[in-house]
Amino acid sequence: MRFRRQRRDELAVNLTPLIDVVFLLLIFFMVSTSFTKATQLAINLPEAEGQPAPERATKLELVISEDGSFTLNGASVSSQPIDLRRALRDASNDNRDIPITIAADGGAAHRYVVTALDAASALGFHQLTIAAQAPVDRND
Repeated sequence: MRFRRQRRDELAVNLTPLIDVVFLLLIFFMVSTSFTKATQLAINLPEAEGQPAPERATKLELVISEDGSFTLNGASVSSQPIDLRRALRDASNDNRDIPITIAADGGAAHRYVVTALDAASALGFHQLTIAAQAPVDRND
């Protein structure tokens, strides 16, 4: 007796559901990932080498503390831009040739320094100096 051989279909794995699951997992992880660490960049403020600026008889020194409080030539000033501009105008007696030194604490937020630079620029001051400390020799 002769039996007919049954024809076997070729086996194939359907990859479409597997690809769908992989894409769903990829989308899930992309959506659920927290990006807050990307906005918290840790930077070291640069140190500057060079000679100290020559002392002048009349100058304005604006000190910005870590908490954002402003001091102009030893007197406390509001951190509001309009008050800061008024204090700069009064301290300079409308003389725009007086140099301004901005000494900001290393931990002060960048927005306070930008506020100070914007106020000085709006009044027409052109001689702005950012104070820095001399680098510390770490080879000792």
